[in-house]
Amino acid sequence: MHGLKDMQPQPPHDYVSVRLAGGSCTASKPWRRHLGWRRWKQLSKLQRSLILVALVICGMASYHIVTEHLRGLSDGVKEGNRVLIPVIPNRLPETIKPGQPPAPEHTSQISHLSQRRLPHTSGLAIPRKKGSASDTVVDSKKEGQEERVISWCGAVVHTDRFKDGDSEKPQPKHKGKLSNNTAGCLEAVQEAFLHSWKGYKEFAWGHDELRPLSKSYSEWFGLGLTLIDALDTMWILGLKEEFEEAKSWVASELTFNKNVDVNLFESTIRILGGLLSTYHLTGDTLFLDKAKDIGSRLMPAFNTPSKIPYSDVNIGTGTAHPPRWTSDSTVAEVTSIQLEFRELSRLTQEPQYQVAVSEVMKQVHKLEGKLDGLVPMFINTNSGQFTHQGIYTMGARADSYYEYLLKQWIQGGKTEPQLLEDYLQAIDGVKKNLLQKSSPNGLTFVGEITHGQFSPKMDHLVCFLPGILALGAHNGLPADHMDLAKQLMETCYQMYIQMETGLSPEIVHFNMHQGSVQDMNVKLADRHNLLRPETVESLFYLYRFTRDHKYQRWGWEILQNFNKYTKVSSGGYTSINNVRDPDYPSPRDKMESFFLGETLKYLYLLFSDNPDLISLDQYVFNTEAHPLPIWPPAA
Repeated sequence: MHGLKDMQPQPPHDYVSVRLAGGSCTASKPWRRHLGWRRWKQLSKLQRSLILVALVICGMASYHIVTEHLRGLSDGVKEGNRVLIPVIPNRLPETIKPGQPPAPEHTSQISHLSQRRLPHTSGLAIPRKKGSASDTVVDSKKEGQEERVISWCGAVVHTDRFKDGDSEKPQPKHKGKLSNNTAGCLEAVQEAFLHSWKGYKEFAWGHDELRPLSKSYSEWFGLGLTLIDALDTMWILGLKEEFEEAKSWVASELTFNKNVDVNLFESTIRILGGLLSTYHLTGDTLFLDKAKDIGSRLMPAFNTPSKIPYSDVNIGTGTAHPPRWTSDSTVAEVTSIQLEFRELSRLTQEPQYQVAVSEVMKQVHKLEGKLDGLVPMFINTNSGQFTHQGIYTMGARADSYYEYLLKQWIQGGKTEPQLLEDYLQAIDGVKKNLLQKSSPNGLTFVGEITHGQFSPKMDHLVCFLPGILALGAHNGLPADHMDLAKQLMETCYQMYIQMETGLSPEIVHFNMHQGSVQDMNVKLADRHNLLRPETVESLFYLYRFTRDHKYQRWGWEILQNFNKYTKVSSGGYTSINNVRDPDYPSPRDKMESFFLGETLKYLYLLFSDNPDLISLDQYVFNTEAHPLPIWPPAA
């Protein structure tokens, strides 16, 4: 048969035929070379040229593949002889069920998403598009990991295996005891704060917010928001030198005698709350005097036909007004200023502040239009009635209404039953109307009601709820509130670790249909992360009340991922646009003041094992993480 093949006619000269000739495997090499050269000479110039071009192309492609493979092996070597090859999957990892880590075969991809590396270990230089700000985001030092090894506060924690029926699974990585040495975690938070403060001090001193990539600042009210928001954080973290610098600016530069419109809610929780908190922590009357000044300048907002305050007030001229496009205020904004104004009245013995905010609560208490204690998102400043009814959410525009119901009750020494009644009714309304479980892994989540239809949409803002439920249970409310808090805490954690960067998006939509492959989806417009505090806030409460160290570990993962994907080398941290893209998370060039005022503060308190560091039996936090004292019993 081999001879017959050799007798076949030569192929036409418009293409090349490659044939395997038979023959003895012991044929001499010179003979093979002679045969090959004869056949090569038989080819036309065009055929020979085409073959040479093809060989060059194949050689170039092979060189690229080989070098990339060798580089990957080189990058993968970390710590000793362990090889850690970076794996960034193109799909969401499977959900880790409560109490059950991922199966062993997936560990390299989804165990501790916070440990996933970017391609370069020496620091992440984010690819910049034309016209973008020039700077780099730092990829922090990577922690070594293998199956059954996790890194926590600079220490390596080994897990063991256990038997569960007939299958062998890794032990839940967040169980077991830890040493009490969390100094590494506390120092890491201090370092993050000092790195943020470095950028703010150098590029945005005295201004509202840092733009870390462009090494500049942005103004909202022109009142040094970041500095004031961070005062009590510096005191709690023990950063006395930085605190004294900021205090000097408050004493010599901060003035509220400015012709500027401010948002009543934001200036109350950040500025008034921050000044009151710092006064209580330090005893320095400088901060109380400044609090009185801003508090009195905000009062014109309450001069409305309904006593429901306007959203905006000019603190220089004393005039207030609603937004240009509506006469409505959001329910959350008008019902989340009470802690601060009530405390201002207690300190100054001037009742007008408490009277104004208490009137708002009384009106909302008796309004129609609620759904089992759940409130709509808007209220009209002229009529005092709910507007745009039919949408009920625990997220934006309603969230802190529920938070302040409980916290006012705690602040006042549990002497105001109307507040407790409204809170308990609202939590029952959440259970009845908003709670569902995802598919396939049964994560408990809080959705929304839109004109009678359930929507599986959950804002990251809703992650304040586990902490509030736990706080209520700690103060004697039903024990099942703590059970629900733990379930929702797991869900909020999953919102982080199921993203490729290990950072939560602003909004997720949960799957409820049988046969779903993953529990949550994220729309393109919702993939941003603003360095928000709600999840680490709830982790702090859950750890304080349960002493379960897994909550500390979860917070450590989140801090590591902030360092990986949002830390700017020249100072500061930046919000990002895309938590699903670890190669280019698309920095937004803005560090919100609440990153210093809330996020880092709650992380520090989470890692502290001292329950007397801002004791939750003595203080209640406002919605910007500024601790205010629980009132002593009346004499």
